Amino acid sequence: MLVSAFVLGILGSFHCVGMCGPIAFMLPVDRTNAYKKLLQITIYHFGRLLAYASIGLVFGLIGKSLYLFGFQQQLSIIIGVLMIFVVLIPYKTFSKYNFSKPIFKLISKVKSALGTALKKKTPETFLTIGFLNGFLPCGLVYMALFAAIVGGSALNGSLYMAVFGLGTIPLMTTAIYLSNFLKGTIRQKIQKAIPVFVIVIGVLFILRGLGLGIPYISPAPVLDVVSSGMDCH
Repeated sequence: MLVSAFVLGILGSFHCVGMCGPIAFMLPVDRTNAYKKLLQITIYHFGRLLAYASIGLVFGLIGKSLYLFGFQQQLSIIIGVLMIFVVLIPYKTFSKYNFSKPIFKLISKVKSALGTALKKKTPETFLTIGFLNGFLPCGLVYMALFAAIVGGSALNGSLYMAVFGLGTIPLMTTAIYLSNFLKGTIRQKIQKAIPVFVIVIGVLFILRGLGLGIPYISPAPVLDVVSSGMDCH
């Protein structure tokens, strides 16, 4: 499933360029020293990965607690259905409800801290900007977090989100160097493909939860494997 995290990150980065692109373009990088600029951008990305991994760790723990109650298969199916449901529901329907309202104050503080950090040029500034950037609300991040829950452990959840973050690095880095490298029409076509891929991931999670005995796609539940092994004896 880590492959899905990386591909989701790559596709999601087209969305990131639109949402987080302005932050990337405003990074106070050194324009006169190419090596220093690359180091600053690397630190910025490390901050984002650290934020994603931290969030993934928390959601991985949530998944672990659900796994302990024996909801492994059911959880995978529920997450898959949710991913498909969110994609198919028109955006206008969601826009009627402010789901981020309960954490609006927190988001405002993050944006305020980002504004302050963007005015500085110290090495730790780029780490701070990247870390705070990772906590800004984003639909693709939410999709990745759904998948992180299914990981069933803090390590798997953290790793899934870190790999998701790695997938966003190539395009985000290119955007910093070449702000107008991608034409609007191409970006729109790729963004239209993102929901399709999210649906594919959702279907894979549903198949995984069904435990149909298909290697790598829908492996049989561990309990079934153990019981069948005992029957052979």
